[in-house]
Amino acid sequence: MAVLVGKKAPSFSAPAVVNGGEFIENYSLDQFIGKKYVIFFFYPADFTFVCPTEIIAFQEKIEEFEKRDVMVVGCSVDSKHSHWKWLQTELKDGGIKGVKYPLVADPAMTIAENYDVLAGTWDYTEEGEATYVGIPEAYRGLFLIDKEGCVRHQIVNDMPLGRSVEEVIRLIDALQYSEEHGEVCPANWQKGDRALKENADSIASYLGDK
Repeated sequence: MAVLVGKKAPSFSAPAVVNGGEFIENYSLDQFIGKKYVIFFFYPADFTFVCPTEIIAFQEKIEEFEKRDVMVVGCSVDSKHSHWKWLQTELKDGGIKGVKYPLVADPAMTIAENYDVLAGTWDYTEEGEATYVGIPEAYRGLFLIDKEGCVRHQIVNDMPLGRSVEEVIRLIDALQYSEEHGEVCPANWQKGDRALKENADSIASYLGDK
């Protein structure tokens, strides 16, 4: 897969459902450049099993993201109408009602392809007809994008493996601490922990204290 860390996040303009039920036809992450960090995550499909647990988990922590000046945006290859229907469906019925952050619709699969999280690829038959090989859904890709529009972290899980929202928040804290203080964050760093300067003495002191 492509490593996007250190590169500009692929740009797009696509339909999305925001605020739990409002359609936007030309939604783009470019609107946040210079203003907010972005967590942009892909999930395989609406009306599935692992996906709602993740989507709702992000919503339950939305205040933590807002405190850190982070916009959460989800995306799948479903249509905007599928997103809308799922957002209107009660949790007890397998829905995600109550989720307010944007869900981007990518039925052409171009966004997932540009972020290299598509679980398959296009090919051609002997007759020259386009055919899709694999599963026409996205893996569980997640990208932390800074205020300059640059990808600073990415992770891609296979479809059965749900992600940790707490780990996402930890990585945001680490990035923002590093940006503010010019220090680097060691293994398992948590907000409030000691960080390191990029020199041998700092590392030696840190390891000696463990």
